[in-house]
Amino acid sequence: MKKDLPENIVKDVAIVIALEKESAESREWNVYLLNLNKTSMETVLVSSRGFGTHNGKEVKTSVLRHSIGIVSGNDYAKVEAIDEQVFGLTNEYWVSFYKDGVLYDKKYVFLPESVVEDNFIKLPLIDKVGVMIQ
Repeated sequence: MKKDLPENIVKDVAIVIALEKESAESREWNVYLLNLNKTSMETVLVSSRGFGTHNGKEVKTSVLRHSIGIVSGNDYAKVEAIDEQVFGLTNEYWVSFYKDGVLYDKKYVFLPESVVEDNFIKLPLIDKVGVMIQ
């Protein structure tokens, strides 16, 4: 039964969309996984996808799966590059990992148009600006 399963709550783990480079013509963005814990995350897997509507049509991006491996405590890992064109869609990242032999997972969702300068913060660990979901 569902009530018998342990509640493995993910704490101090974040997904960020960070601005890497900016020029007059374009901006370059990357997605990172931040481990803000003191202990390592092991066998880290990240699944990403985008979905929503664009010009009145339903749009879905490909589902991408990333095997990250180990992310040490107070460290980060690059997940993928991301194009500004998908910021108008819902972008979902499903993260699963082991910590101290226990399986954890959590879904992080960036809503359409949430990656805007009004929402930028200075991102911990990577010394860049962007949007963070914890």
